[in-house]
Amino acid sequence: MSADNIEQWIFNALARVAPEVEGDQLDPEEDIREACDLDSMDFLILLTNLKQECGISIPERDYPQVMTLADMRRYLARHLIR
Repeated sequence: MSADNIEQWIFNALARVAPEVEGDQLDPEEDIREACDLDSMDFLILLTNLKQECGISIPERDYPQVMTLADMRRYLARHLIR
């Protein structure tokens, strides 16, 4: 599993919620909800799309761990190793 795969999964999931957002132009440390103008429902859809991409379900208690692009990468990398 490579970082490129993880990033592509995130960008694919994001494109289905916010197609106008250029994933490669996102600041990896900025809150993804603010950067992409996502409301709470959009964020939930993003996480659902991400589960479809990679099979990792992110429980509500872990939402604070996936607030930025960098956070999502780390979270997915940690959980894919298990």
